[in-house]
Amino acid sequence: MGLRDFMDAVMGRSRLPKAKSEKLFAISTASITLESSLGLKPSGYAGICFKPIGATSYESARNEIEELLEYSSKETETEFRMEKDEFDFLWAIFRDPDFEDLVANIHLVSQTLEDRGFGEQILCAIYRFDSEPEAGTAGHGTKTGAGKAVYWIYNFKQGTYYPFIPLSNRQRDSPFEFRLRTAMEREMPVEKSVEKWYPLWGIPF
Repeated sequence: MGLRDFMDAVMGRSRLPKAKSEKLFAISTASITLESSLGLKPSGYAGICFKPIGATSYESARNEIEELLEYSSKETETEFRMEKDEFDFLWAIFRDPDFEDLVANIHLVSQTLEDRGFGEQILCAIYRFDSEPEAGTAGHGTKTGAGKAVYWIYNFKQGTYYPFIPLSNRQRDSPFEFRLRTAMEREMPVEKSVEKWYPLWGIPF
């Protein structure tokens, strides 16, 4: 399943629900537990993705986002880039060693889109964590496995997070994902329905 499948699964053909950004900040405090207890260190990368917008509105929204990010990046020293993927979904991708700055910039973009009436276009925000070498245990004494990219995906339509750990050949580490849910569901709004843990292959960071 890619972004187009994700969009169809989340939104269907009915009227799109409004984006829910108020629970976005839960990842800030959760990141402390993820690193200290689970050996998952913020990679310094995060991104937000939204579906294509009409050409004129798209250019206007993109220009405003870029202007805001130019200003914001001067304050936080956050690097960013805007890019389209093969399905014309637009990504704003951030790089910053300060995790709080990443969260703040993600919220800035989502709030800008909502204020301009594009809240229904927002698909998801994604934070990448990396398992450290010789990482600690993740529940029941099981090794997390060094070197894996662990993504926490925020579904704006549901207002919930879920873990996604891609492996080779479009496989995912479901056992580890389930352990993360058990470990973190008291600290952040984890999606309860596993059927909504949509895999996003080809995340560009």
